[in-house]
Amino acid sequence: MTPVDSIVARLTALHPKRIDLSLDRMQRLLAALGNPERKLPPVIHVAGTNGKGSTVAFLRAILEAGGLRVHTYTSPHLVRFNERFRLGARDEGGFVSNEELSATLEECERINAGAPITVFEITTAVGMVLFARHPADVMVMEVGLGGRLDATNVVDAPLASVITPIAIDHTDFLGDTLEKIAFEKAGIIKPGVPVIVAAQPRDALAVIERQAVRWRAPLKIAGEDWTATEERGRLVYQDDAGLLDLPAPKLYGRHQFENAGVAIATLRALKPLKIPPAAYEAGMVKAEWPARMQRLAQGRLVDLAPPGSELWLDGGHNPDGGRATAAALADLEERVSRPLVIIVGMLSTKDCAGFLRNFAGLARRVVAVPVPNAERGLPADSIADAARRIGLAATSRDDLDSALDAVRKLDLDPPPRILITGSLYLAGEVLRENGTLPQ
Repeated sequence: MTPVDSIVARLTALHPKRIDLSLDRMQRLLAALGNPERKLPPVIHVAGTNGKGSTVAFLRAILEAGGLRVHTYTSPHLVRFNERFRLGARDEGGFVSNEELSATLEECERINAGAPITVFEITTAVGMVLFARHPADVMVMEVGLGGRLDATNVVDAPLASVITPIAIDHTDFLGDTLEKIAFEKAGIIKPGVPVIVAAQPRDALAVIERQAVRWRAPLKIAGEDWTATEERGRLVYQDDAGLLDLPAPKLYGRHQFENAGVAIATLRALKPLKIPPAAYEAGMVKAEWPARMQRLAQGRLVDLAPPGSELWLDGGHNPDGGRATAAALADLEERVSRPLVIIVGMLSTKDCAGFLRNFAGLARRVVAVPVPNAERGLPADSIADAARRIGLAATSRDDLDSALDAVRKLDLDPPPRILITGSLYLAGEVLRENGTLPQ
């Protein structure tokens, strides 16, 4: 266990609830820290159910290609806690060092003085301190959960509020309807601050529009104020300011054209940033976001897969995320046909059947595994049972190694396309086991 891991483990005991949406504890600690949230670079705040991380990745890639220093705050991490904090620099920056992160965690722990606080709250406070101390031109900040009461929602006047696609997820915290969830996400809207909105279900969009009117926030909506479409293998973006004909996004899947469009629309709405057209081109081919339809080309787990097979990784874990992943797999199948095997691990808080239903008729076999070290992980047998109930041939295994061994024994011809999916926590374990650390 690294010093950072041991500090995080200690902080976990301060407030036993892993999630407890409130701003009171956060505001108290930030005041004791000298209100670092007021000393941040200009902030682009990103909420939503799906596509937040990819949109952040596109924003960072375009801004950096435009010569700007960009801080990013994202969650959860996949392998190392440091991944949550990327410090901007002229050479594209990088994750905070272990030494600086340990020191800042200890500083915030000391100033908090044992008062109740969630791990995400103190993590966010740490980020505010780090980002305030390092100069940058822009900060891109991803909401942890919801928006209205999320620990990140302490910035009073961001550059822009961005809302990616909203879907049913985290119903125990955000509500059991799209309208309730959209209300929580729309809580990041601030008076007079531009709001850029991805394509949304009608009920969710209505809620966002009401909040934008309430706060007199200019609204830019996908499909109304801009379009981003795939044409002949390229991304064609169109808005009132004109057309951009760009390379296809490096991130794979048709949904990434939409995520890229949200990022482009955001930056085009922020005229003072003056992003040159060449930066949008470079951003499309440079953007990286691990565990989102990521092809694993080498590593220990790749070596365990059947010879000649493809190994893909995606952290999708709700029905809408599964729909986007299934569409990406269908596109791959159209290009190069291979039997598809899915290795799935999920948390008990997720809609397992709703997620798996996207792969009915597409996957040859499901191999269920437990999510390692997950308190709320679904037993592998339960996942396999859910798969069989919707008509998918399924089996269960104890871990990734034995799951890949089971795939080898299927003796498929041609060699299969294997997708490991269902949980970002499982995705992190895959990257760790494979030796593929996020950069």
